[in-house]
Amino acid sequence: MTSIKAQLLAAIETAPESILEQTLNYLEYLKAKEQKSQNPSLEALKKEGEPILRGSKAKDLLKFAKTWQGDDFEECLQLVYDTRSQTEF
Repeated sequence: MTSIKAQLLAAIETAPESILEQTLNYLEYLKAKEQKSQNPSLEALKKEGEPILRGSKAKDLLKFAKTWQGDDFEECLQLVYDTRSQTEF
């Protein structure tokens, strides 16, 4: 057993349950973060269906122009008009 692992096990033996829970959560977070950095292609696959949030310019929306699917356009447009907030300048 490595020195660090032995020290961790010794510290675990005397730590209260609340600290053990926080430590376990942090350890799982670090493991997930490490796994994510080793597998960037998996992250890209997850985000494939997500909207593009960078840029936020009208130019970014042009690739979606004339791609409306369905027969509820007017209903959706009315919903936008009904729920949009007033702009303040």
